[in-house]
Amino acid sequence: MKSSEELKNDLRRIDHKGYPAYKQLKGAYRFECYTLSIDHVQGDPFAAPSKVSIKVEGKRAAFPAELFDTREKKIALEDYLLCGFGRKLREFSFQAKGSGKSGLMSVSNPGQEVLERTGCQIDSEKGTVTLRMEIGFPANGRTVNSRELEKILFTYLPECVKRTLFYAVLEEKKVRQAVELAEDQTAIRRQLKEQGLVAFVANDSVLPRESGVSKKPMKGAVPFQSPKEMEVQLELPHYGTIYGMGIKEGITLIVGGGYHGKSTLLKALELGVYNHRTGDGREYVISRESGMKIRAEDGRSVKNVDISMFINNLPNGKDTVHFHTEDASGSTSQAANVVEAMEAGSRLFFIDEDTSATNFMIRDELMQRVVHREVEPITPFVERVRELYETYGISTILVAGSSGSYFHKADCIIQMNHYKPVEITALAKEEAKVFPLPAEEAEPVTPPDFGRVMLPDRKFGADGRIKIKTMGMDGISINRDTIDLRYLEQLVDTEQLCALGQLMKYIRMQMADGKRSLQDIIDFVMKNLSEHGFEKICGGGYLPGNLTMIRRQELFACVNRWREIRM
Repeated sequence: MKSSEELKNDLRRIDHKGYPAYKQLKGAYRFECYTLSIDHVQGDPFAAPSKVSIKVEGKRAAFPAELFDTREKKIALEDYLLCGFGRKLREFSFQAKGSGKSGLMSVSNPGQEVLERTGCQIDSEKGTVTLRMEIGFPANGRTVNSRELEKILFTYLPECVKRTLFYAVLEEKKVRQAVELAEDQTAIRRQLKEQGLVAFVANDSVLPRESGVSKKPMKGAVPFQSPKEMEVQLELPHYGTIYGMGIKEGITLIVGGGYHGKSTLLKALELGVYNHRTGDGREYVISRESGMKIRAEDGRSVKNVDISMFINNLPNGKDTVHFHTEDASGSTSQAANVVEAMEAGSRLFFIDEDTSATNFMIRDELMQRVVHREVEPITPFVERVRELYETYGISTILVAGSSGSYFHKADCIIQMNHYKPVEITALAKEEAKVFPLPAEEAEPVTPPDFGRVMLPDRKFGADGRIKIKTMGMDGISINRDTIDLRYLEQLVDTEQLCALGQLMKYIRMQMADGKRSLQDIIDFVMKNLSEHGFEKICGGGYLPGNLTMIRRQELFACVNRWREIRM
């Protein structure tokens, strides 16, 4: 390892040389209180910025062990440090001048969800803090401008590190508040299972967001208040006693007039699979971690999925036990989404009538009289929702605004009235007696076959070059093949898509051997991620700082939407 003085001398030696001279700087350098590593140098000033990492030894960072002795607390502390470093860094970005991306200084920019990221990692044994970032190495045209890079590495960067990555310089109260919130959220998740609940919404939570492009809480929004009939009490290690609405296992229906808050409540619940940071308003909105948003998705590809519990006897004779299509309809796509979520291990479905295929969700009595059951290939979800719970243990939280069919099936019915929830189960059940469902119900079916095997493809990456590109939140491009992820509504961060791109490459090249089921492949990958992080997945000489941990549900969903794979 070289010293910081040697780095300074090297910078002055290559000044005004051709831009590739910067590649000589790759390596680790010892500064006064941290180590700087230049992991990857960009090819020219207009290319993706250079990759740099900072490591502060545990003894110097001096964070007490009790702040990171569990996974949840460690992730919360990492998130807190990353946000603080990012705020400070923005003061200096582009202060150094030059061509192209010269002077850019950036790290991950987390949203409201607290997620495990490669951008900042704390060693769980030694307490060493590693922070990964990008720097645009300055240039004049395409020649080295090392005087400007010297400002970044010896003035701007040390200031950011010293102000944000040491326990002694931080506000102890705020650091502990972030970590203690994570402990409380973990306690809620544990008590959900203990009390037979699938979700919890604390009183006084703020569910609406500021706007369609902002995830911050809406100012002046009506605070959430649980109906007394559904109010539960939980004991948290730091918050103490907390009260709020507990949603029990089973079928829960959310109804109400337009614009009264139905979908807002469902959105908060579906994102309750993640923790949220202090001030978000949804800190204590917690759902079972395996919960999956189910919707129609016209045009998606479906690979060898058993949708026979919902779709049978198609007029063209197409096999629905091993269903394939490159252009699914609304009903077949939603049927596939349900079965794939079951395969991924989800035990909770979130469904909004607005984003569902009507013919998949219901068929009223009049329609069944006109179009008889024997000529209708679709068994609607309303006829399977109880079977899903009673046979497979899958609960459903469903928003409905136009059809009362689910009143007969629901265990609990909530009406949103001017953004306030009212429990109306008994009333709705009584009214539903006047509108009985057709007497004939769908017969129970055998469990779907989850033995799908991913077949190898020798053409993939045969030349050794695999190009992965993310397209915002819309999808991933892998060697010009696009995986459309627009309708996976529980993806909340572009870095989750970056991670999925790396995982797709790993699965396709290392795991698709035609011998293992998709479930076995995903189990192996998730276990590998849990034990070793992204290091073994990515390979190469350095770990990218723009990867965020994903759930197995989204990993399954991404594989299922990759048109080029064979199963």
